[in-house]
This record gives sequence, structure tokens and C-alpha cells, in this order.
Amino acid sequence: MKKIILLLLTLVSFSISAQEKKEIKNQVVEASCGQCNFGLTSKKGCDLAVRIDGKAYFVEGTSIDKHGDAHAENGFCNAVRKAQVSGEIKNDKFLATDFALVDEKTKK
Repeated sequence: MKKIILLLLTLVSFSISAQEKKEIKNQVVEASCGQCNFGLTSKKGCDLAVRIDGKAYFVEGTSIDKHGDAHAENGFCNAVRKAQVSGEIKNDKFLATDFALVDEKTKK
């Protein structure tokens, strides 16, 4: 019985750790202020977040202020933008290795 319980605990912990990490490579995602537009909460104020496959994650590796005025008309607190990103989702955060806003010029 103890072996079965130990086996089940091992399988559950492996399953949980496998779900906590997901690699993202050159994917276009939604980017915005996590608090203002994605419904996330933080004690620090406005923070950059991305939405990947319908779920929002705070971003580490870059900040909301590195991509222009967050409170401008098209800033992250007022608009949801597109960004091409690479990195890893780990422990409910997106650890960015690359983050570049996608130019959203209208095609004529």
C-alpha cells in the first residue's frame, strides 16, 4: 500500500511540474497592462502582461515602461497590443527572452 501511495504521489508531482513549464518561441500574443486590461492583481501597480492561449501572465524580463508611455492613447494601460515573444511560462509567469511589439499599421 505504501508503494502505491508513493507511486501516485510521484506521478502527481511529475504531472504538476510538467504543466508549470511551457516554452514559447516567436509567437504573436496580446500584450497589455495586466491590471488595467487583463484582470490580474498586483500590489505594485501597473505591470506588463501577455495573454497566451486565453490566459494572462505577468511578464518578467522586460517591463511596461520599456515600451513607451503606458498611459498614452495606445499605451498598455489603454490598449491591448500585439507582441512577438519568446520565453517560457513558469509558475504562472511569462519569463521573456524576447519581446517586440508588432507594428499594427493598417493595410491599404
